Amino acid sequence: MTEKEEKNKKEQTEKTDEIKKQDEKKEVKSPQGEATSNKESATPEDKNKTAETKIDSQKETKSSNKTSGQRSRGQRGGGQRGRGPRRGDRRGGRSPEEREFDQRTLDISRVTRVTKGGKRMSFRSLVVIGNHKGKVGYGLAKGADVAISVSKSMAQAKKKLIEVPIVKETIPHEVRAKYGASHVLLKPAVRGSGIKAGGAVRAVLEVSGVPNVSGKILGSKNKINNVKATFRALEDLIKIEGDKKSVDAGKKESKKEEKVKKSEPQKNK
Repeated sequence: MTEKEEKNKKEQTEKTDEIKKQDEKKEVKSPQGEATSNKESATPEDKNKTAETKIDSQKETKSSNKTSGQRSRGQRGGGQRGRGPRRGDRRGGRSPEEREFDQRTLDISRVTRVTKGGKRMSFRSLVVIGNHKGKVGYGLAKGADVAISVSKSMAQAKKKLIEVPIVKETIPHEVRAKYGASHVLLKPAVRGSGIKAGGAVRAVLEVSGVPNVSGKILGSKNKINNVKATFRALEDLIKIEGDKKSVDAGKKESKKEEKVKKSEPQKNK
């Protein structure tokens, strides 16, 4: 063997020794190497046990996350889910006044107002409310949104409530009323005939609670003016208490009392 071949062999042996030393150092430092060696040496029973422990730990973490999420929701909402008061609850959200009155929205229209800066859009709503027992009112209001305009008109209608006189399940007498170009006629009807009217007049009479009446719109078909005309007609109705005989007897008694009062000062003179 030549000198060159001997040198090459020595270099190769030195390199292999260095590589072995480096591998031994890595095995000592990295715990992953130990785990891999243990995995290789582990039996299938041990592998099944480790898999079961992993599944149990995952379930525990999921359950803990759920409980923490429920607690955070409860702290925000003021209690457990479903027990706290809700804003839009159908059962307990409405006040007793709102339950008492029936609401009818007759007209919702979009209105524009021209200003210096440009056009401003808003919504106008016409609402009629009543308790089906003789009380009825209407409201007309504007708002940036439909819900806002309806709530405003409801508040106005509660302030403008009137009482409708009902005699023998109908109105006491015939009445006519006019507002602007709209003209409305209301007549008493026989028991069992129902409400014979159309448009806004019918809605007002249904909410007011008059069971039998006939109405006719003779003028304009504008809903706002027709509603105002019907309210004028209902306000013009005379309340009749008792029969005609009792009313006539009361008038006669009042006339007798007036005659007696006039005769007393003449006697004293």
